[in-house]
Amino acid sequence: MKEEKNQKSSPSSQKNSVKNSQPEQDMNVNHQSIHDLLTDIEKSFSYSEDLQTHMIKMPSDKSEVALIFLDSIIDKQRVQDLILNPLFELDEDIDIRTFEKVINIDFKKQTDFTKIQELLLQSYTLIFTKDSSCYFSVFTPIKTERDISEPDNEAVIRGSHEGFIESMSTNIALIRKRLKSQKLVVKYLKVGKETHTNVAMLYMSDIANPEILQEVERRINSIEADSVMTPGNIEESIEDKTFSLFPQTLSTERPDRVAANLMEGRVALLYDSSPTVNLAPVNFFVFFQTPDDYNKRWMLGSFYRLIRLFSFFIAIGLPAFYIAIVSFHFEVIPSALILLMKSSLENIPYPPLFEALVMELTIELIREAAIRLPTRIGSTIAIVGGLVIGDAVVKAGLISNLMIIVVATTAIAAYTVPSNEMSLAVRLLRFPFMVAAATFGFLGIVFGLIIMFFHLCRLYSFGTPYFAPLAPFKIGDLKDTIIRLPFFKMNSRPSDIKPIKKDEDNHTRKWETHE
Repeated sequence: MKEEKNQKSSPSSQKNSVKNSQPEQDMNVNHQSIHDLLTDIEKSFSYSEDLQTHMIKMPSDKSEVALIFLDSIIDKQRVQDLILNPLFELDEDIDIRTFEKVINIDFKKQTDFTKIQELLLQSYTLIFTKDSSCYFSVFTPIKTERDISEPDNEAVIRGSHEGFIESMSTNIALIRKRLKSQKLVVKYLKVGKETHTNVAMLYMSDIANPEILQEVERRINSIEADSVMTPGNIEESIEDKTFSLFPQTLSTERPDRVAANLMEGRVALLYDSSPTVNLAPVNFFVFFQTPDDYNKRWMLGSFYRLIRLFSFFIAIGLPAFYIAIVSFHFEVIPSALILLMKSSLENIPYPPLFEALVMELTIELIREAAIRLPTRIGSTIAIVGGLVIGDAVVKAGLISNLMIIVVATTAIAAYTVPSNEMSLAVRLLRFPFMVAAATFGFLGIVFGLIIMFFHLCRLYSFGTPYFAPLAPFKIGDLKDTIIRLPFFKMNSRPSDIKPIKKDEDNHTRKWETHE
């Protein structure tokens, strides 16, 4: 058996012709020889050295088979097992009729020569025979995925501990594992002229609103950019208000959460090489829901959801409330606490706003350092840094001990929000509230809340109201927003996303005897 590598033309001798002008048009023609075709492919890749071409001569020496692949992104063992070994077992001339003998489920017959570059960049190995009207492709990716594990930022106490990984096919399989329905539709899209990033749009065909589906697809297809590398690039390109602090798509790495939202009529966007899935359209209250809410008894789930919503207002308002009291409204302090607060503040040389800004920025610095440092020392630095800095600034008389308590409570409340994107928005919102409180006192806080709620009422996510079901008010949709009613009471889907099937068949207590 004889194997020889195809000779490549010198890049220097071809520099005037390596313009890559209309390489796809070159692939449209039927090539008279395999060597001419391989030369055109090499030219379209600017003679990249990881593009490997091999000519394989069969025992009869009357036929040749050409293999071409990108060495850096394919698994050579798969090429050996799926392609070479079956080929070497043949003792006849290779043509279309005899080549069918080695075709298995991994082989795909291709007739579109404009897709050659795209297939090679997607880890396919291409096989060319004497028949110039078609070729074959075999998916031979190198395995680089990590094992399925629970997302660190979405851990649950009770329930599934599976999370998405960087493989789109694996992630779709995890969703289909939970939704064994023929109504689950997967639609593939591509964005990025150079990156060709794969995007999968998943939805339930009998539930999701067709107008929302068309709008999501239209916005993704309208993205024109050379490079689209991350889900954040796509999210910024398709959301309604990019300059809003509030996220308009829900990011998650949990397949059970995606499956539950698909059953409500939402659309899921999966990305190649990313474990993040975006769900749309969403409302404000979705960001405060967790899978644990539905794995606990409904009263406990409602209680902890109320705590998360309450923590939102603590995180944005507690420092501002403290600054307003100290600066303008001493009269609201109980008489028993006035002397205590006076002794804590009398030796502080800075106004309360400066105290709050310094400590809030210090907390953010410690948090950012803990993320960037290795895991083993990151948590240690966060704890030690917080204790040392907090104790030192109080003893030095630079910050009051009451401000330390306020800032620590605010930080804990911000981290209680289960969505990382909403938590970031909360941490940024507290700064304008602090400035408003230092300028106008309680009046500034009230004006800040009015502006925030006005913005939330005017905000939309893919044409659906963001602050639903409070604005517009839908009493029937409150059953799974601020609190969660029992499962058998949730017999209708949220009306804000306008699902095709509004009612759910949740008749789970038919065993009860009704008199």
